[in-house]
This record gives sequence, C-alpha cells and structure tokens, in this order.
Amino acid sequence: MSFFSNLFGGKKTDTPPTTGEAIQKLRETEEMLIKKQEFLEKKIEQEIGTAKKHGTKNKRAAIQALKRKKRYEKQLQQIDGTLSTIEMQREALEGANTNTAVLTTMKNAADALKSAHQHMDVDQVHDMMDDIAEQQDVAKEISDAISNPVAFGGDVDEEELEAELEALEQEELDNQLLGVTTPTPDELPVVPSAEPVAARNKPVAKPRARAEEDDDMLKELEAWAS
Repeated sequence: MSFFSNLFGGKKTDTPPTTGEAIQKLRETEEMLIKKQEFLEKKIEQEIGTAKKHGTKNKRAAIQALKRKKRYEKQLQQIDGTLSTIEMQREALEGANTNTAVLTTMKNAADALKSAHQHMDVDQVHDMMDDIAEQQDVAKEISDAISNPVAFGGDVDEEELEAELEALEQEELDNQLLGVTTPTPDELPVVPSAEPVAARNKPVAKPRARAEEDDDMLKELEAWAS
C-alpha cells in the first residue's frame, strides 16, 4: 500500500473519485496544514522567548531554543510550499469541475436537440413551408377579391360620364360670366299672404265711363294737332 493510498484513505479502488470529492479532500488537507502552520508559528515565538530569557546566563539552553526554532521554521517553510501546491491543484480541479459541468450541459442540450429533430424530415419541412406560402397567396387573392367594389347595374361608359361632367362645368362657367345665378328656393322672395294695411284703408277708385275716356283722348289729340 503506497503512501498516497494511506494519505487519502484505505485501499485503492477501481473507481476514481469525482472532481467534487477530490476538491473536498484538498480543502480538508489545506485546513489541516493551516492549523499546523499556526501551531508552528506559536512554537517559534515560544522558542524566541526562551532564547531571550536565558541569553548569556544560560548559553546552552538559549542555543537549544534557537535550534528548535530553526527546525520549526523549516517545517513551516515546507508547509508553505505544500499549501501552494495544493492550492494550485485545487484550482485546477475546480476549473475542470466547471468545464465538466459546462460540457455536460452542452451535451444534454445537443441530445435534446437531436431528439427533437428525430421526428422531423428536411424535405417535409420544405414541403410544409411551400404549402404555407401557397396558402398565404390564396388568402391574399381572396382578400383582394373581397376588397374590390362590386359593380351593380352593368358597366358604365366612363367617356359618357366625362362628357356630361364637362357640360356641367361649361354651364357653370357660362353662368358665372353672365352674372346669372339660379336662385335657390331659400333665396326667392316671400309673397305676402295678407293684404297690406294701407291698401285695405285706401278708397277704391270707381271706374269712369267709356265715353268720358274717349272724349278726353280726342281733346288731347286736338290740342296736340293745333
């Protein structure tokens, strides 16, 4: 059993761990190494304090404290390197996990699209589009036929209508030149239905005799002749 098998737990299996499981293991290892770092940093501070405490009074004890500090610093340096390697590996796995998720989604979409197209035939689609275009043309012809006005009472000679219109326009022009306008019923004078008051009060002249009128005419004729 190899060292890595012992590190990641138990016997070697045929099924490799998933990217998610590997990322989780790396995070757990990172947390463990960070705690180890914090422990070593405290030990280094303690050894520095011991060396300062003994100083020249107990030179041997101070030197031993500094030696232990050096070992702790070396371990701390190794842990720093290990953490950097684990961090890079975790980031690579996270990128691979993201790529796997994206590829899986794209494959599912491709499979769904393929399944949707299984029941479609390109020639049938073209035929269907041709049928739709044909029906649209028929609908347009029907709409055009419905929108055209229907002529009732037979065909009308347009030239005859134009001649009649020219005659009406000429008549209107002639009336304007002569100043003659045809009065409308509203413009005609109102004929009084009752006799004026002055006419009712005026005495009616009596007709003269025919002989008297003849005599008067003869007198006027003689006066004119003389």
